[in-house]
Amino acid sequence: MHTIRTRTAIAAAALVAGLSLTACQNDDARSGAAASSGGPGASASSTATGGGSSQAASPGGSTPAPGKTASGGSQGTNGGNGGSGGGSASGACTNANTKVTVSKATRPLNHLVLTVTNTGSGTCDAFGAPALRFDDEQAAVQLDKDSRPHAVVTLAPGASAYASMSLTGEPGGEANGRTAKKLSVLFTPSSGTGSVGSPAVLNLPADTFKDDSVSVTYWQSDMQDALGF
Repeated sequence: MHTIRTRTAIAAAALVAGLSLTACQNDDARSGAAASSGGPGASASSTATGGGSSQAASPGGSTPAPGKTASGGSQGTNGGNGGSGGGSASGACTNANTKVTVSKATRPLNHLVLTVTNTGSGTCDAFGAPALRFDDEQAAVQLDKDSRPHAVVTLAPGASAYASMSLTGEPGGEANGRTAKKLSVLFTPSSGTGSVGSPAVLNLPADTFKDDSVSVTYWQSDMQDALGF
């Protein structure tokens, strides 16, 4: 009888020990699962670390400050036309803002005078010399380089500039002399190369005789200065 009780007590103790071991194993399993999943808050932490905020992930990075582009430069700084470049602020005289006339000079002989008058509302600059062609000739009239003025002639509204043409060389030495009827006048830009605007086409005085030695002066502010060459 005593032996049976002893065996029963041992069996009961073994059962309790087994149940305790199982419970500990289950607790360890749950703890391991929780650790592997990151636990509460792990998902939010991963988003903040890996993806960053929605603003930082947007194209172009942070939002530009007012008046700035995404690259940091100020808007509207290209300047475009009307910027602070070189050259005259008034612009070149052209056929559009002037009136050009031609007349025969009394002295010296065989000379014509070109007069350009500013008909615009602002000033214009008579750059260089007029580019001239008689009738249907292709070659431009040669320039008298000795007539270059000290400064560009600037014309206020209503003011005039002058250039003279020597039509022939020494008497009896005319080369390919002929009578011309029309004159095309082109204006020079500030660069001094080429022409600007459309030509002014003038009727020449009757019996205008010219040869291949014809030349023209630079624009002058005084008619007598133009006729002095």
